[in-house]
Amino acid sequence: MEYVIGILLLVSFFGLVVYAVRGGNLMLGIFVMGVIWTVLPMIGNTFATNPDFIAANKDAVSITWIEALEKTFQSGPEGWGATLVNVIFGAWFGRVLMNTGIASTLIRTTTELGGDKPALTCILLCVVTTACFSSIFGAGAVVAIGVIVLPIFMSLGIPKVLATCAFMMSVGAGMFVNPVLYGQYSAFFLDENGKTLYSYEQHTSWGIYALLIQVAFIIVMVLVLSRQKKVHTWAATVPVKKNRRGDNAPGISLISPIIPVVLLIVFKVPIILGFIIGSLYALVTCKKIKNWGQTCRMINKDFFDGVVDTAPLVGFLLVLPIFNKAAELCVPYFNALLGGIIPNNTLVISIVFAVLAPIGMFRGPLTLFGCGAATLGILKGIGFSTAYLAPLIIIPSTVMNVSCCITQSWIVWGVNYTKVATKDFLKLSAVSGWMICIILQAMVYLMFG
Repeated sequence: MEYVIGILLLVSFFGLVVYAVRGGNLMLGIFVMGVIWTVLPMIGNTFATNPDFIAANKDAVSITWIEALEKTFQSGPEGWGATLVNVIFGAWFGRVLMNTGIASTLIRTTTELGGDKPALTCILLCVVTTACFSSIFGAGAVVAIGVIVLPIFMSLGIPKVLATCAFMMSVGAGMFVNPVLYGQYSAFFLDENGKTLYSYEQHTSWGIYALLIQVAFIIVMVLVLSRQKKVHTWAATVPVKKNRRGDNAPGISLISPIIPVVLLIVFKVPIILGFIIGSLYALVTCKKIKNWGQTCRMINKDFFDGVVDTAPLVGFLLVLPIFNKAAELCVPYFNALLGGIIPNNTLVISIVFAVLAPIGMFRGPLTLFGCGAATLGILKGIGFSTAYLAPLIIIPSTVMNVSCCITQSWIVWGVNYTKVATKDFLKLSAVSGWMICIILQAMVYLMFG
């Protein structure tokens, strides 16, 4: 019976892969998978007759239907509540940086430092973009900075495909240490009590190196490809995006984007408090706090806009723990079916993930923002450690999906904004992302394999 259930679970897994690649709604797809992966193992438990299978999985097989439903549909979403709070506060912090003009001032200052050297200016802007997105998050923030940075790239004669790819990959590089995105990733690694098994300190222990490697790759890419014939498709002026609260931020305020990350990494300050301190520092140094009434209205508006920025993700991320908990019920059946097939060897798994990194695009089986949650569930069942599994699956999720894939909302915006052909963008982004993944998977194997 365990083999029949295992085969049905595997068939449903590939069904999710096809559904995701065809552009199906991921929130509903994940929810349906959660239902299927709850019902099938419970049926298997009811009719299990193999004494060896029952003895090896005594706790899993003895769980009642009510306990399984409680575990999957109640405890799962409730356990993600703490992470959701971090996401909301991070989105508010991002809105503060946008509305105080700090982000736009950083971009313009960097452009002035680059002078009349297009490649240098492009590299400096990429570095600043990465620094900004090490703490801020959301499509709104990417668009707000993109409408400043991308026209500058174009005016300097940087090929538009390179400009778009370099900017989006810079955004993705910052995401390797972004506390908000970390919160989303940590939701995949929770214990029975909803506590994370994957701390931010563990994440940054390799994430900072991943950030530096991706930035280094971007720099090399810009230096090599910017030597091609330049085409000036935009007026050679630095665009100024007017902000309703002014966008000439004072120099002392420009350290605001890195305050939450520095406080967390260096001083172990809780991330929510870090977001609050960073936001208040930005508002005070930019002289936006004038009186109590105006301050209340401003903070309320920024908080509201931040929540709106993250709203499309919240539904998906509340459904996701349902699937994660359901996947735990399936572990005995995946072990029975695949335990002797999938090698319990980190070197082999790392090589497979490096070679197959491109299927992390289009919401494929190697991205946690697609059907990679199912892949992760299978690998958890095999018995790999969280310290190894987390970076293994986060790398293609961040590089191939967040940085390079046209199914990412802000990349769709960028491609349309610069009028780059999708196939031209993918030719550069997919190959670049693949090379970065190979390097990073080798690094993770050496660190945790």
